[in-house]
Amino acid sequence: MKKKRDLPTKNCQVCGRPFAWRKKWKNVWYDVKYCSKLCAKRKRNLIAE
Repeated sequence: MKKKRDLPTKNCQVCGRPFAWRKKWKNVWYDVKYCSKLCAKRKRNLIAE
């Protein structure tokens, strides 16, 4: 089992915080841009304004 510190990380495009790989993102890790649903929603709101 890998330790959390050994998992790949990315920075969120909205808030800039780093977030780690999750098992549910196993097949789409290269497409993941936001750390949470809230940040994804904020990005949509920024584009609409």
